[in-house]
Amino acid sequence: MISMKFPRGPILIFTATLVICLLMRITSFHAFDTQPTTSPQPNNTATNPWFELQQRNPYPYTLPLALPNRTILDGTYTKFELKETPPVPCKRCPDYLPEGGIWKLSLSKGVFRIYHPNTGWKSVGTFFVTRDPLAELPRGQLILVNDPVCPDLIGLYHYAIEDKNLVLTVIEDPCSSRLRAANFTNLPWLSCQPPGQEAAISGHWPEPAGCKK
Repeated sequence: MISMKFPRGPILIFTATLVICLLMRITSFHAFDTQPTTSPQPNNTATNPWFELQQRNPYPYTLPLALPNRTILDGTYTKFELKETPPVPCKRCPDYLPEGGIWKLSLSKGVFRIYHPNTGWKSVGTFFVTRDPLAELPRGQLILVNDPVCPDLIGLYHYAIEDKNLVLTVIEDPCSSRLRAANFTNLPWLSCQPPGQEAAISGHWPEPAGCKK
């Protein structure tokens, strides 16, 4: 039996309805696996943690995994946290603590992967999106689930695409004492996707820091 924790208050009805709708589409999801899904890893992954993270897939702790179909949010994004003090050494630092430096976020066919190169911290989970058909700009709701940091919790966000950059606003996400929400929403996520084919070929565009690594 699946056990899911939902936020309390007015958002409860919205959350429950949204998750029920997702579960009604169960035929479009993968069935539950008996073991976490991993892919064979090339030998060079030890020297490239970001590449290694792309080989990892989430485990269906709370909801089944989505079929590997592209979404409107698919892409790689980065942000730069301005923090003058270096990370404090700790054996068990809080997950999703927005430490200074580059953060990388990959949204790919229902899988989110997030990585902080300075500390080596990373996580992987499942995401679902809805689309507001009446909005002038691409916008809707983003759902985060199956995160090993908080495997039985669901995060709900509003998203908007502005100049190809991803802007998130939290609806409710208690994961890691709400640090996941703080990390995902405190800055826009800058797209690593070139603005056009010419820019992609020539490389003449203001590529955000961290995209090439």
